[in-house]
Amino acid sequence: MKKQYDMLVIGGGPGGYTAALYGARAGLSVLVIEKLSAGGQMATTEQVDNYPGFDEGIDGFELGERMQRAAERFGAESLNATVTAVRLDGAVKRVETDEGALEGSTLVIATGASPRELGLPEERALRSRGMAYCAACDGMFYKDKTVVVVGGGNTAVGDALLLAKLCRKVYLVHRRDALRASRIYDKALREAENLEMVWNSRVTALLHDERVTGVRLENVKTGETSEIACDGVFAAVGRVPDTALFTGQLALDAQGYIEADETTKTSVPGVFAVGDVRSKPVRQIVTAASDGAVAAFFAEQYLAEQQD
Repeated sequence: MKKQYDMLVIGGGPGGYTAALYGARAGLSVLVIEKLSAGGQMATTEQVDNYPGFDEGIDGFELGERMQRAAERFGAESLNATVTAVRLDGAVKRVETDEGALEGSTLVIATGASPRELGLPEERALRSRGMAYCAACDGMFYKDKTVVVVGGGNTAVGDALLLAKLCRKVYLVHRRDALRASRIYDKALREAENLEMVWNSRVTALLHDERVTGVRLENVKTGETSEIACDGVFAAVGRVPDTALFTGQLALDAQGYIEADETTKTSVPGVFAVGDVRSKPVRQIVTAASDGAVAAFFAEQYLAEQQD
């Protein structure tokens, strides 16, 4: 493993490994730094049904490993390590890890974002066993079943309306008496006959055996408790971008995502942000992969300009 690369990639999810694939295939020396395993958040999904080319779906962990092998086929390297600090100013970007320091002429940030959890006991243990965070990813597993969506913003309402097209019954639980979502959803909410609002309520417990069987609710105004039987719970209370390392060095938006447009260029020349970590309207595996290809293109262009 070299100490300096044409391209360093932090994060081995679909965005990171696609950038590595395109970069390595273009002849760049590339190193991907991943603290866990290939695939990132995708690796925790048992069945990916909406990634093109896999007509019967594919396990997220396997898809991540395939993406890693594809990049390594063209010479990209991988390092399992935790990044502890970065220095982005100057022509050479420096990345400190628990395995040592590395340098790159360009840096692709693919650190992702994690769904904000509800903070309930056994929530993590029930993930993929009735506890879900992405209606577009996992909604089909609940076709003709009953689900609870928790939240009151645009994501929660969008998820609830999507699930209402698939599920027998959808409950949308919100802790206030009015939604924070855009009024553009009002008509669709009124017309969704199988979608029921549960106002002024919060989920206090997940009911379960091997899988989720229901939720316990508390009315935040009266303190009254109740239960709803369901097959799944979708948390839609926001996401947390993994950008702590870059605070003060890159421009971030109000939610903490890296400001980068469709070129994936950040506020620092030679630094690119791909996938869920950048400010964008849609966060899916396929859009992360698309970002990776774009980042590699502009990284190659940036390196050529530096040589002129």
